[in-house]
Amino acid sequence: MTEEKVSILFCGIHDLGWKIYDWLTDREGNNVLGLITEKEQLDRIHELDPDLVLSVGFRHKIPPEFLSNPELGVINVHGSYLPYNRGANTNVWAVIEDEPAGVTVHYMTKEIDAGPIIAQRKVELYPDDNAKSVANRHTAVGFELFRDIWPKIRRDEVSAQEQDHDAATVHLRQDFVDLWEIDLDETVRCGDLIDKLRALTHPPYKNAYFNKDGKRYYVEIEITDEDDVEQMPGDHAREYEQMDESS
Repeated sequence: MTEEKVSILFCGIHDLGWKIYDWLTDREGNNVLGLITEKEQLDRIHELDPDLVLSVGFRHKIPPEFLSNPELGVINVHGSYLPYNRGANTNVWAVIEDEPAGVTVHYMTKEIDAGPIIAQRKVELYPDDNAKSVANRHTAVGFELFRDIWPKIRRDEVSAQEQDHDAATVHLRQDFVDLWEIDLDETVRCGDLIDKLRALTHPPYKNAYFNKDGKRYYVEIEITDEDDVEQMPGDHAREYEQMDESS
C-alpha cells in the first residue's frame, strides 16, 4: 500500500481529534471516508470497508467484531503514557497520580486502551498545571507524535510492542465524578487537596464543589509561578517578605 491512497474512517472527536482529522484530510494520499461520533454509526466500518479506522476522542467502545476488518487495523490515540491511566479523563489523573504522563498511539483490542503500542511520548507536568493546561499539552504533543508516526502507519511498517499489563492503572468516568465533592470535614494533606483542586480546575467547566447550608459552592484554584508574578503596588505579601526584623 506504499503508493496507493489509504482510506480512513475517523472516530472522534475532541481538540486533538480535530487537529489530526484536519491534517489527514489536507494531505495527499489519504481518503478520509467520514467521521463518526456515535456508537450507532459503527456499522459504517462494515459498509465503507476502510483500510484504517482511527479513533481520537471517541467516547464509545468499539466492539470486537469491528476490530479485525481494516487491513491497517483500528488505531487509537490515547492521552496517557500507557499502560498508565487507561480509560477516561486522563488529564485529571495525570495531575493527581504520581505516574508518567503522555500520549500513546496504539492498536485497539477488546480491552480498553490495552492494545500493542505503536508509539508514545511523555508530557511534562509542572506544579502550576491544572487539568486544562495538561489537556492542552496532551493536544500539542499528541499531534506531533501522530504526525511523526503517520508515514509508518500508512505504509504498514509499524513495529508495535505489547503493554506491561501488570503495571496498568484504569479510571472510569464515574471515578472522575466521585472526585467533585469536597468534604469540608475531611482531614487531608495540603498537597493532596491542592492536587485535587488542580485536577478539577478546567475552565469553563465547574467541577469541584462543597455543600454549605443546603447550597452548592464551586471551587477552582489558580497557581502562579513566582517568575510570572509582577511586583504590583499594594502587594502586601511581597512587602512583608522584604521587611527586615526591625520593621
